Amino acid sequence: MTQAPLRDRYAGLRADLCAASAAALLVLVAVLVGRHIQDTRRTLFVHWPPLFADWDPHVGPGTPAAVLVAVAVVAYGPTVAARLPWRGLLPAAWAAALAWTWSLALVDGWQRGVAGRLTTRNEYLTVIGRFHDLPAALRGFTHHIVSGSPHPWPAHIAGHPPAATVTFVLLDRAGLRGGGWAGAWCVTVGATACVAVLVAVRALADERLARRAAPFLVLAPAAVWVGASADGYFAAVAAWSVALLALAVTGRSVAWAAGSGLLYGLTCYLSYGLALFALIGAAVLVAGRHRGHTRPVLAVLFVAGAAVVPTAFTLAGFDWWEGYRLLVTRYYQGVGGIRPYGYWVWANLACTVLVTGLATAAGLRRTATPLARHRAAPSAESRLALLVAAALVALLAADLSGMSKAETERIWLPFAMWLLPACALLPRPRVWLTAQATLALLLNHLLLTGW
Repeated sequence: MTQAPLRDRYAGLRADLCAASAAALLVLVAVLVGRHIQDTRRTLFVHWPPLFADWDPHVGPGTPAAVLVAVAVVAYGPTVAARLPWRGLLPAAWAAALAWTWSLALVDGWQRGVAGRLTTRNEYLTVIGRFHDLPAALRGFTHHIVSGSPHPWPAHIAGHPPAATVTFVLLDRAGLRGGGWAGAWCVTVGATACVAVLVAVRALADERLARRAAPFLVLAPAAVWVGASADGYFAAVAAWSVALLALAVTGRSVAWAAGSGLLYGLTCYLSYGLALFALIGAAVLVAGRHRGHTRPVLAVLFVAGAAVVPTAFTLAGFDWWEGYRLLVTRYYQGVGGIRPYGYWVWANLACTVLVTGLATAAGLRRTATPLARHRAAPSAESRLALLVAAALVALLAADLSGMSKAETERIWLPFAMWLLPACALLPRPRVWLTAQATLALLLNHLLLTGW
């Protein structure tokens, strides 16, 4: 190897370490400043800022499995991802993500880590009994959003369109009752998000980058919050919407566009803020032009699919826009109106570092150069960078809106999944995977996360 490439290689490594160090410093400052604000003013309403968590060093039944999965993925993940046939890699990635998420959740034990997550006073299962007449509940849904209205919804129900709650109502009616089944649903479906991202990256960039990203998607610190929160389920629905659009745009079949639209419509009725996934969809259209072409029928099929869920809920009596307007009122009636924007607007980004890991910070640095060259010299790396950049822009838009102050380690899981593929651009993947796994294990064993 000549001296110049060697020098460039070490310069790149130093820049990666600087990016990761800057991200770690952001977290440290958020912890120290947040601790000071909470101790002196009591306005953050979190016990371990910037995370919604409590300091609680502990081990649990999931600890040995979590360590074993981490060691296995670090040691063999990059090699297996490079060698497995593509059709084998996808179920293997899902299985590994399931093992990682389940083991982390079970560090807190079955009841505290899974079965009890969705049964607390602000969660979805507490209102199942109020949906015995589903049409009537949907017609009157907006009447209970604002605090002070008759029988106001708990925070999570009021804070989301009704498709989120209806999901758990339907699980209950199917006989899958209680927090255990609800938690299992969120973990099982949520773990498929990594597969959806791999499908999209392969379609829009290339298979090599998708394979390099696979171990990072499996071993993401985000799994701490996917197991078991409804936002993990939301992340999977949104991810598959993007993946199907990528397949449609790159010429697989325009029929995928209808499925993408259907899931995008559902995404918007699971969480108001996930309407911002339209930005990631726009990036898919731009990045996908190299392998296919956008035909009018694709747009028609997408719009037709996207109209299904909104039409169904509108006919049932729920007005999305009215719901969002009332949510803004409810948000500022509660702690959202007290939490200081000046802290959370940057501390939320520290939460994102903890969800995506230091490797993602280094990977984001590596996307800058190919992104800048995309127009002049499109490449697989630049198309990947475009997809990641769109997710980052959507996340920043959510941040600047002021409607996401705290708990973003959970709320922003759908956006975080699309930042992780930036790690495909990193050299020495095992070193960075070790950092990712170590962060997740420390978070889950030192803190008790909650929402």
